[in-house]
Amino acid sequence: MAAFTVYLAKRFGYIGVTLILISLIVFGVTQLLPGNAAVMILGKQATSESIAAIEQQLGLNRPWYVQYLDWLGGFVTGNWGTSFANQQPVTAIIFPRLIRSAQLAVVTLTLVTLTAIPLGVLAAVKQDSIWDLLASVGGYVGVSLPEFVIGTLFITLFAGPVFQILPFGGYEPLSAGIVTWAKHMILPSVTLSIILTAHVMRLTRSEIVEVLREDYVRSARLKGLSELKVLTKHTLRNGLLPTITLLALNIGYLLGSIVIVEEVFTFPGLGRLLVRSIQTRNLPVLQASVMLIAIVYTVTNLAADIMYTYLDPRIEYGEN
Repeated sequence: MAAFTVYLAKRFGYIGVTLILISLIVFGVTQLLPGNAAVMILGKQATSESIAAIEQQLGLNRPWYVQYLDWLGGFVTGNWGTSFANQQPVTAIIFPRLIRSAQLAVVTLTLVTLTAIPLGVLAAVKQDSIWDLLASVGGYVGVSLPEFVIGTLFITLFAGPVFQILPFGGYEPLSAGIVTWAKHMILPSVTLSIILTAHVMRLTRSEIVEVLREDYVRSARLKGLSELKVLTKHTLRNGLLPTITLLALNIGYLLGSIVIVEEVFTFPGLGRLLVRSIQTRNLPVLQASVMLIAIVYTVTNLAADIMYTYLDPRIEYGEN
C-alpha cells in the first residue's frame, strides 16, 4: 500500500509538470495564430479605436506572461473565461459538447472491445487458418481507409437514397428516446470503430501469438490443462497488456482527434468545437478545450498503468 501511494504521488507529480508544459505550449501556439481576436469579434470594418477598446477590455494588450498566469490561475480554479464569440461562459459551451463526444467515445470503445479483442484472439489461436487470413485482410483494409472515406460511404449507403434508414448526421440527446439517440450515434461510432478495431485486432493477434509461444504456456499444456484454461488463465492476462495501453491512449484520441468524423457527420462534439474555435480565433474556448483533452489523456494513461498491476502481478509500483 505504501509503494502504491508513493507511485501515485510520483505519477501525479509527473502529470502536473506535463500539464504545465502543455499549458505553456497551448497558450504560446494560440497567441501565434493568424488574425486578431478583437477584429474577429468586431468585424473587419472595426475602427482602430474600437479594436483597442476591446483589447483593453479583454486584457489582450497585457504582456503575454501576465495573460498566461491569469489564464492558468483561472483554469485551475474553474474560471475558464468567457467566449469571444457569444459572451457565454466557456464551461457552458464546452461541457455539453464534451458529454456528446464522451458518449461517442464510450459507444466506439465498447464496439471496439467487443469485436477487436475476440477477433484478435481467434486469429491468434487459429493461426494460419481462414480466420487468421480474414482478420489480417480486414485489419489492413481498416487501417488503410481514412475516416472521411468510410463516413462518406456510410452516409451514401445508409442515409442516402440507397437505404435511407439512418440520419446523415447531427445529434439527439437520450431524452429524445434511446432509439432516436442510437440512430444518430450508429454511423459515427461505427466509422471510428472500424479504424480502431483494425489497430486493436492486429495488436491483440500479434501479442497473443507471442505469448502462446512462451515456455510457461507449453508447461501449462503439458500439465493437462484444457486450451480454454490455458487461454484464460495464462495467455490473456499477459497478452492483453499492450491492448489495454492502446485502448487507453485511444480515449484521448476519441475525445480530441475525431474532428474529421464529427465534421463529416455534423456531430456537435468537442472536436468540431475545436475547429470552430480555431476558425474564429476564440482563444478561451480553444485553450480550455485543448487543456481538457490533455487532462483526460494523461489520466487515462495513469489508469492503464494501474490496470497493468492487476493483470500482471509481477509488475510492482515501487519499480516504476
